[in-house]
Parts: sequence; C-alpha cells; structure tokens
Amino acid sequence: MTDATKALHSEFSKTIHHKFMKAIEEYKLLKRGDKVCICISGGKDSMLLGLLFREYERHGAVPIEVKYLVMDPGYSAENFELIKQNAERLDIPVDTFVTEIFKHTERIDRDPCFLCAKMRRGHLYNKAREMGCNKIALGHHFDDVIESILMGMIYGGQAQTMLPKLKAQNYAGMELIRPLYLIRERDIIKWRDYCELEFLQCACRITQREEGSKRKLIKRLIARLAEDNPQIEQNIFRSVCNVRLDRLISYKDFNGEIHSFLDGYDD
Repeated sequence: MTDATKALHSEFSKTIHHKFMKAIEEYKLLKRGDKVCICISGGKDSMLLGLLFREYERHGAVPIEVKYLVMDPGYSAENFELIKQNAERLDIPVDTFVTEIFKHTERIDRDPCFLCAKMRRGHLYNKAREMGCNKIALGHHFDDVIESILMGMIYGGQAQTMLPKLKAQNYAGMELIRPLYLIRERDIIKWRDYCELEFLQCACRITQREEGSKRKLIKRLIARLAEDNPQIEQNIFRSVCNVRLDRLISYKDFNGEIHSFLDGYDD
C-alpha cells in the first residue's frame, strides 16, 4: 500500500474516502459485473480517482473490473513522462494511447476548450469501448458541480447541473459516472500536498493564456460569497436538489417539451 493510499484511510478518511463511497452508494454508480474505464488526465483529480478505484478493486463491496486509461492529446514529452511516473508511484497500471487533439484545437479561435472537451470525450468513449468497458469514470468533484450550476445560469440562461451519472447518447450501452461528486477540491489539494505529490496542471497552452476564463471568474465569485456565508457552496448544490417545479416559470421535460406554470393555472 502506497503512502498516498494509507492517507486515504487515515487523515483523509472522512473528507475523501468516505465521500467517494457515499457517492457510489447514493447515486448507484456501480453494479456487479461493471467494467469501468478510469480516465486519467494526469491532474490531481483524475489521479486521486485512479487511486480510489485501485482500493475499490481490492476491497469494494461490488465485484467490478477496472481499466486505467491515459490519453495523450499532445502533451510535451516532459508532461507525459510525469503522468507515467505518478501512475507508477501510486501503483496505478495505466494503458496509454496518443491523439493529436491539441494540434486541431490550437487552430480554432472560437470555443477551443469546447471542441477539445468534445474530441477528448469521443476518443475516450471509443477507446473504452474497444477495451470492453461499459462505463467511463471522470474526475469531476463537488466544486466543478457548483461552478457549472452558476455558469449555466449566468452565461447560459438555464438552470441545470452536472449529473453524477449520465447515459451516453452516441455510445449505446455506455454510461459516464463521476465518483468524486461529493468531494471538495480543497480536500483533494490537502491530500496532494500532504503526500508531497506533484501532478500535471492543465497542459493546454490556450487555457494557460486565458487567466480570465469564465470558470475561473465563477470560482472567484463563489470564494468571495463564501467569505460572508460559509453555507454558500452547499446552498448552491442544494438548489438543484430541492427544485419546486410548481414555482418555476417554465421547464423542459426529458423530451425537450416546454411546460409553463400557466398550464392548468385556471383549472
């Protein structure tokens, strides 16, 4: 057992390991016989996800098979080597494959991050399906969820959230799961620093230039609001758990049909 794994069962048992297990149970993310592809980008979140699943393979209540997949979208040789070194240090047996996503997205002026994410997702689904997997697991955490809620409202004019699991629309029989859904980013950072680990930051040159990105602005906004009200983060999350449809002006159902509060208002 690595030191980083031991820390998950001691100092970070409540803040990380317990919340990982809670998300799996509460949102029914795993079932017997699942073959799960853990998508590892090399950052702190996905590396932690890989380590947690290594432990789940050994001691989890539900028998599953796990594959650990690293895609190289065009990293520098130094960055790709760092990923492989960290995987070896954490005893995560990764499979790797190479794409040229960065070459394509760096030529795009508008929404390069959207295109990059879409292309990454497509490559990961295809590779995971080749490996016989029926689920892919991504390292989105609690802070990603609440930031997405506000981004959708402020920039997209819609109320929705990043779900803990989602059936793939274009890949029949496959499902995306987010087992870090309840884990705070600050606790992941504490775990990383406690274990003296150095993970890959975003290696995309476009993102590194965009210091004023929408997500960073939202992250700063939430941090500022939390200074006055420590319950802000939890309240943002609860806002999509306690939705009152009868108090909305309108909403869309699963088929995209719009329902108004005026429907049946005079009945």
